[in-house]
Amino acid sequence: MIKAVVPADKLYGTITPPPDKSISQRAAIFALLHDGVSVIKNYSPAQDPQSALQCVELLGADVSRIDDVISIKGNGRNGVHPISDELDCGNSGTAMRLLSGVIVGAGQSVKLLGDPSLSSRTMKRIIEPLESMGAHILARNRVYAPLFVTREDPLIPIEFELPIPSAQLKSCILLAGLFGEKPTTVIEKIPSRDHTERLLGLNVEEKGGKRLISASLDDEIPNQSYTIPSDFSAAAFWLVAGSIVPDSEIRLPGTGLNPTRNALLGILKKMGADITVENERMEGAEPVGDVIVRSSELRPIRLDEKLIPNCIDELPILAVAMAFASGTSTISGAEELRHKETDRIMAIAKMLDAVGANYEEMEDGLVIRGNPDFSFRSANFESFHDHRIAMASAVLSLKGEASSEIEDAECAAVSYPGFWDDLQKLRP
Repeated sequence: MIKAVVPADKLYGTITPPPDKSISQRAAIFALLHDGVSVIKNYSPAQDPQSALQCVELLGADVSRIDDVISIKGNGRNGVHPISDELDCGNSGTAMRLLSGVIVGAGQSVKLLGDPSLSSRTMKRIIEPLESMGAHILARNRVYAPLFVTREDPLIPIEFELPIPSAQLKSCILLAGLFGEKPTTVIEKIPSRDHTERLLGLNVEEKGGKRLISASLDDEIPNQSYTIPSDFSAAAFWLVAGSIVPDSEIRLPGTGLNPTRNALLGILKKMGADITVENERMEGAEPVGDVIVRSSELRPIRLDEKLIPNCIDELPILAVAMAFASGTSTISGAEELRHKETDRIMAIAKMLDAVGANYEEMEDGLVIRGNPDFSFRSANFESFHDHRIAMASAVLSLKGEASSEIEDAECAAVSYPGFWDDLQKLRP
C-alpha cells in the first residue's frame, strides 16, 4: 500500500495510543506460566502480540478472546506442554527470544519460526547463554531462525553479565532460570527495560553500580490480571508531531511512563518541547499518565549514549525532531539500530535523503544539522517494511509543502494498526 500524506497546518485532539506491545506479549507469556486464570484488559491487537498469543495457546494455555480482553488459563511451569512442534512468531523478536527461554526452562522440544524479517535477525545472543544452561539449539548458520530448541540435560543455573543492554536477552535467560532449583542471575551494567522484573516481581539488587536480577523455582509467578498501558513508543510519534507542527495540541491519555522506556520524554523536554504530564497513576506494576504536547521551538541535542537503550525504538522519530531543531544534533552509540527490523540507521538516512535534509551517517548513529525553517516540497519515502520508519516518514511528511507518499505503509500495523486513522483524526 502506498499512503499519501498531505502537510498539516496544525494538529489538535485526543488520541489514545495503542496498547503496549512489549507488556502485552510479556503478560501473555507470563500468564502461561501462572497456575490459574489471568484476565488481561486492553491487550494489543497488533501483529506481534497476536503472534505471541497464538504461541502461548500452542504451548498448552487455554485462551479466550472477547474484543481486547484476553483470558488465559495457565497450568504453571510444569504445565508447559506444546500441542504443536512448531511455533510461528511472525515478526516478533520478543516472542521468539522470550519463548526460547521458556522452552529451555521447561525442557521441551520446539521449532521456532519467523517471517523473512525476523529470520534475518541474529539470535546468537540468546543461543550461547541458553546452551550454557544445558540447551541444544540448531539454527541456520548457527545464528538465524528457524531455531530448533530442546533441553534433555539438567538445567544449569548461570550468572550472566549482559554484553549489551537488552531487555529481550535478559528476559530470555530469566525465564529459563525460573525453572531452576538454584537462582540464575543476570547482571546489567546499563539498565534496560524492566517490564519482566516488574511483572514477575523478581528480586533486583544494586551492587557496585550494577543491577543483579535473579530467578528460580522459588519465585511464584503472579497472576497477570491488569490493564495494559498505552504504548509510549507509539505515543512518541505524536509527541514529535505535536512539537514540530505549528499551533498544535495533542492529548495522549493513559500513556505508559515506565522510567526504563520513556527516555524520549526527557530528551524532547531538554530540546525545549512543551510537554506536560497529568493524572499520574499505576496500572498493575506499571506507571501511566495523561501526556499533553504543544508546538514549540526545538533546540539541538547531543544524545547521551547511556540513554540509547531506553529510547532505541524512538530514534527514528527523534531524528525527525532533530531535523527541525535550531542546530546540530548527534546520535552515537546506537549501532544496535542496524540489527532491528531493518538497518534503521540506513533507513533513517534514506528518509532524510528523501527530503534533502543536512545530515551525516555514521556507523553507530547520525549527525543531523537541523533548521527550524527547513522545508521541502514533497517526497517519496521507502518504509523498508519497517513500521517505525513508515510512521516517522508520515510525521516528516506533515512538514512538506505538498503531498508525500510512503511505500508499504501497511507495515505500520505491526505496532500501531490505527495509526493512519489517528493521523487523520488530528487534522482540524
